[in-house]
Amino acid sequence: MAERILVTAARWWDGTSNAVQQGARILVCGGRIEKVGRDAAASRGVTVLDLGERTVLPGLIDCHVHLSEVANTDLTDALSLRTLAALAPLRELLDAGFTTVRDLGGASQEPLAVHLRDAIAAGSIPGPRLLVAPHLISASAGHGDRTSPAADATALGAVADGADEVVRHVRNDARHRADWIKFAATGGLTSPSDAPDRPTYTQAELDALVGVATDLGLPCAAHAFSDEGIRRAVSAGVRSVEHACLATPDVLELLARSRVYLVPTMHVVNIFLAHLDNDDFWHDKVPESREKLARHADTLRRHGQRVSACTARVAFGTDAGMFPHADNWREFPAMTSAGLTAHRALTSATSIAADLLHRPDLGRIATGATADLIAVPSDPFQDIETLHHVDFVMRTGHIHRQP
Repeated sequence: MAERILVTAARWWDGTSNAVQQGARILVCGGRIEKVGRDAAASRGVTVLDLGERTVLPGLIDCHVHLSEVANTDLTDALSLRTLAALAPLRELLDAGFTTVRDLGGASQEPLAVHLRDAIAAGSIPGPRLLVAPHLISASAGHGDRTSPAADATALGAVADGADEVVRHVRNDARHRADWIKFAATGGLTSPSDAPDRPTYTQAELDALVGVATDLGLPCAAHAFSDEGIRRAVSAGVRSVEHACLATPDVLELLARSRVYLVPTMHVVNIFLAHLDNDDFWHDKVPESREKLARHADTLRRHGQRVSACTARVAFGTDAGMFPHADNWREFPAMTSAGLTAHRALTSATSIAADLLHRPDLGRIATGATADLIAVPSDPFQDIETLHHVDFVMRTGHIHRQP
């Protein structure tokens, strides 16, 4: 018989409301929330877990991480080495209260995150629940093409040109049991042979790519920095646009009208801008990255302001892997510093993120929801940085960390 646990605390927030409520009482059984509030009473056989003066929240969701991008590893390293390197970030994410993350692929030939997802689901390793795009599908010379320019170089990355090739790559990811399809609709800042203000796929290519993904029941996420690439991705039918750091207000409102989710990854942009004049920061990075950042710096500095002013549904995503995974909580103060309300920032990582992922059972404290719970010392509506101090984590009813 499943253990029944009654979680109590001074405060709680349900993942949707405009403020915390007093007196948390949450009854958990069999990985689900059985009752919430006064009906959640202690009785014989129920373990009471009192978290004292803490605030209980739903488990957090990061919709944009890279577990194949880990410090001190390279895409040419053995898969076993990169798999072992990913174990520490997985634990760091779960320790920090992120009970679900979406890994949005990369240039690795092997679908590393798929293996990690399955190992976590089997209970072989600890970590957040993973939803996975096995690869970043990219045009030649696009954001995900890491092939050396040498004439005899072996292709590195999920490189696909033309409708037939992009369809083949989507079907290949489906063979790997993808949860999502990820592709690059524009160039990026960290790739050598493209530009973030230029589209890299034609409309016909994107229509073919998203069309076959839709036929296979796979939602699509588009790496897209600038207007034309975003427009094409939205027209093709994507579910989320990642970054949009150069997008104009009109195009951000296009996302709102089209009910496409925006994952703005603000903290990583702030890191790059803060180090623009730091030679040491750039010594091991692609030289073109610094040049592109400098060229677009003024527009990038206003990214957060444009996002806070738009009405698109903003989902929390960090690009962790481009910086240490343990720092992904810093997206919260980055969002509020840019002008988003605490409520918008918090729902972006709970109920709205869950809706993006087609998982309405996540990101909420409600009867019948999956029992993903975390606790922090104070009220996050008053102090957003309390999310750096998660000290209780429950995932699917199992206690991973407690005071």
